[in-house]
Amino acid sequence: MEIISWNDYKKVELRSGTIIEADDFPEAKKPAYKLTIDFGESIGIKRSSAQITENYTKDDLVGKTILAVVNFPPKQIGPFMSECLVTGFPDEDGQVVLAVPDKHVSNGMKLF
Repeated sequence: MEIISWNDYKKVELRSGTIIEADDFPEAKKPAYKLTIDFGESIGIKRSSAQITENYTKDDLVGKTILAVVNFPPKQIGPFMSECLVTGFPDEDGQVVLAVPDKHVSNGMKLF
């Protein structure tokens, strides 16, 4: 484990957002969805690719509030430009379980 400073942590913008659209991503090397996420007025709408097809259907995802890093530079993933990193944990099979708040929070709230 690498130790980071408090100032390093403060640079990471982990924000709440609501998934407003989930689409198949057949061009991805590993099964994934293309997500459109609303992070509120100050951040806006961002898109992300997420390898979460084992634990979630597209219908499960729309309306779900998630946590994502919103201040990484965009990353090209095949024909898709990912603008944020949706966070999660591996389950017993190594498949992603999304990191989500357990109560309602507004879009764009920063994790602290």
